[in-house]
Amino acid sequence: MNPAPFHIKIADAPPPERVVWAHADDGTRLRLALWPAGPRGMVAIFPGRTEMIEKYGRVVTDLAQRGYGAAVIDWRGQGLSDRLPDKPLLGDVPDFANFQRDVATFRQMLDTHAAGAPRFALAHSMGGCIALRALINGFPARAIAFSAPMWGLPLTGALRGAFTALRPALGMTRLDIREIPGAGIEFRLWENPFDNNDLTSDRTTYEWMQKQVQTCPDLRLGAPSLRWLMAALAETTALGKLPAPALPAYCGLGTRERIVSGDAIQARMAAWPQGRLDMFDGALHELLMEQPKMRTDFLNHACALFEQASR
Repeated sequence: MNPAPFHIKIADAPPPERVVWAHADDGTRLRLALWPAGPRGMVAIFPGRTEMIEKYGRVVTDLAQRGYGAAVIDWRGQGLSDRLPDKPLLGDVPDFANFQRDVATFRQMLDTHAAGAPRFALAHSMGGCIALRALINGFPARAIAFSAPMWGLPLTGALRGAFTALRPALGMTRLDIREIPGAGIEFRLWENPFDNNDLTSDRTTYEWMQKQVQTCPDLRLGAPSLRWLMAALAETTALGKLPAPALPAYCGLGTRERIVSGDAIQARMAAWPQGRLDMFDGALHELLMEQPKMRTDFLNHACALFEQASR
């Protein structure tokens, strides 16, 4: 694992202990960062779509104040990890199974550099989908906290069926490597006005997120591809048929959620034997980037679960 760059000026976090390039088993180059394990353990952070390591700088700081170290990954196709060379702003993956290759690389870093620390997971949106599959596959964690996990997408049954039926034809003609229909300015954080956003109700934090990608254009990511959408539908459908893994889980969901399926989250958490779901009144999609009280409440509940799981 060779040293990789980190945009410290936009991260609002202490310098990581290490930021490295690592390769998944298919050769994809990934960027990973690790802060030292704290007295209470290590939190593996599974970011959402479009997100990058620097965006979790404030979360890393919050966790450190609570006694936890942290590790964060740039998934393939975003952050500084490998992207489509001819369409770097397009969020794309042909199969969500590829993200499990990234998880394996992430786990290797944790096993090497934080082997003795109690391990927990914190996952947001698409990261919640990836984390659920990883836990089912055996990723070791004592407990997990989810922020608006992507366990379903708010599409009508007709649209879902149409995309599923068209998937083979679109793949053969390569028309699936294009933006989803109707993609607009809302997928371009760097220029989307606050009043048009579905991410957070906190203007100050939204402007901080915008400044990150305005300052460092190499971190920008736009709309997902049709191929990403169809892969996401396939994976969330498959996960919906599987039982919850046997570990404690906490989940937060905003009452104004519009990006992922709230119904899928509520169904999953209702069936999770050691699971708890809290609704956050007035919150949008990103609880970790929300109003200070919501953000603090979510992290307090998550860390309380981690502490309980360590006993």
